[in-house]
Amino acid sequence: MTGEANAWALEALKQPHLTHAARKSPDGRPASAALESVHQALRVLEVVNRYSGGVSLTQIARETKLPQLVIARAVEQLVRASLAAPTGPDAYVAGNALTLTDAAGGDGRGHLRETLAWVRDAVGAAVYVARYSDGEVSITQYADGPGTPVVEEWVDFRSAAHASAVGKALLTQLDYDDRKDHLDRHRMSKFTPHTIGSEKALFHQLDARRPNAPLLDLQEYALGTVCAAVPITSGPNAECVALSIPVPDPGRLRQAARILQSEAAAVLLALIVAGSAQPAPAPVRSAAAAPGPQWFRDASAGAAAPAGLHLPFLSTTV
Repeated sequence: MTGEANAWALEALKQPHLTHAARKSPDGRPASAALESVHQALRVLEVVNRYSGGVSLTQIARETKLPQLVIARAVEQLVRASLAAPTGPDAYVAGNALTLTDAAGGDGRGHLRETLAWVRDAVGAAVYVARYSDGEVSITQYADGPGTPVVEEWVDFRSAAHASAVGKALLTQLDYDDRKDHLDRHRMSKFTPHTIGSEKALFHQLDARRPNAPLLDLQEYALGTVCAAVPITSGPNAECVALSIPVPDPGRLRQAARILQSEAAAVLLALIVAGSAQPAPAPVRSAAAAPGPQWFRDASAGAAAPAGLHLPFLSTTV
């Protein structure tokens, strides 16, 4: 790949587009840890891209002024996303995901499937990517297996945002008016004794949580199931990555949620790399996994992947 073509591919990652960093937020909350981590990784990527013959970690640190531990984590994320590749001891070059032909050929979609499968195995639970689009909650990707089943959809998921970790993680990224609009169209029904029953209580839970803390569903959607979700965004709409555990085990949920938080940036990078692909990836599941409910079948059959590679924050200073 020539330096000129490589620069062209990197410029494609800088298309101006509305993202979580630019959208109005309900309370001025800073960008998520996942977005911050990806931002740092892309600062590293800009340096890597300038050196066609490879660049050392020392030089990356000199130009980005990021701490060594941050750079090490960023490089690990970039390599896993095929945005960078090792070329020698502590030296890296731009990876093949920066080539427009590779992105169009579907390598990004394959990497997204691999990433979701890895996260599924790491957390020991089914994982999901969800998006808020056209005023509705939708599951766009998921990975499950025989020992990590998806949650049973006994109530239309679009009508249960107030009771699900996925829904809360999307609603928390909306401003007050958009939240109100959603709840005016989808009334807050009580699904279990644990379901939040008022807008005031829901909004307080969304806004009073610690920065970057996961959103939880503690048997609020279905008895016997607990879930956690982390906000992420790769395009103009609110997105999140989530997990579900089919047993009410708070200790297991806390451990899985911590792992999910640590890997949210990897999922976000994978979504960004897959963004130029139009068809949605098939669900990632083991051969013995049973078919999912309708909204999971819809996710595998008809949901579009994020349109375009939206990285407008490449030139922004943290």
